[in-house]
Amino acid sequence: MKELRITFLLCDNMLATSATLPMEQLQAARTLAKAGDNKKRNLELKISLVSTDGAPIRTQTGLTLTPDGDIHSVASSDIIYLPALWRNPEPIVRKNASAIKWLQKEFDKGSLLAGVGTGCWFLAEAGLLDNKPATTHWYYFDRFQQQFPHIQLKRNHFITQAGDIYCTGSVNSLADLTIYFIQRYFSRNIASHVERHFFHEIRGAYESSRAFQETHNAHADEDIVQAQVWLQDNFNKEIRLTEVAEHFGMSTRTFNRRFKTATACTPSDYLKNIRLNSAKDLLKTTNLNVSEIMYRVGYQDSAHFTQLFKKKHGVTPSQYRTTVRAKLFTPEY
Repeated sequence: MKELRITFLLCDNMLATSATLPMEQLQAARTLAKAGDNKKRNLELKISLVSTDGAPIRTQTGLTLTPDGDIHSVASSDIIYLPALWRNPEPIVRKNASAIKWLQKEFDKGSLLAGVGTGCWFLAEAGLLDNKPATTHWYYFDRFQQQFPHIQLKRNHFITQAGDIYCTGSVNSLADLTIYFIQRYFSRNIASHVERHFFHEIRGAYESSRAFQETHNAHADEDIVQAQVWLQDNFNKEIRLTEVAEHFGMSTRTFNRRFKTATACTPSDYLKNIRLNSAKDLLKTTNLNVSEIMYRVGYQDSAHFTQLFKKKHGVTPSQYRTTVRAKLFTPEY
């Protein structure tokens, strides 16, 4: 039976929600996987709480959290979460200096690291963010930049990714990132269900424009870049991919092969994702009915459109609109 091993580092003066919220999201995903008829039902979730010395810690509110052991009590982790620290993080990082070498070793062993807000100081002190994109709590942007000048601070992004190192600017952003992890390790459908259970409004999620990935959409095939741009500009039209391939001077087979090599998805999947994401935006921001939206994003068959939308977003177009509109407010006159 496969096991997903998650470790949470606990520190004095941390924000409890930076550990408890992703823990609850992950447990919800495990429960949904176990109850559902899918290939992830046998994926076990092992969550470990650790502190540098194994002693209980007191959170910013005075709540005491008792770890399962010290940082060396866990043999290996798939994901390590680093907590948000209240106010100035530097004294807490110094007090937990032994976590620095531990993080370096765990990263070398293949652990994925996720820091939130000022907790990203641990990653910076470990040298794991040098010459890489990162973010932190907005209040400490200037101090972070001054102290770690070799880090590419992304002030306008709530989430950054540099390989297997993720930084988030707030607990809310960490929740979005955890939804992405659930999608990655469980399934898109389970992630969508967890998202709706925790955030009724359906949040922006990891793939939103406020996330920064070190290699996001980056590849060296200039012809395929032009094809991507063409698909983004023409997705609402009737498109035959054989004609697109011909337009860019390739056979269909070559076009499919090069497109997948460059983007990790097929041209048809790329086009489908553009259309379904555009439909989601129109459902949220316009009063067009579902049929009108379907036509505007390039589909003709309502049953097929609904099936594709539900597979990608976990709900039907009508259900999605009902959910997001419940969080849209208008002024009273």
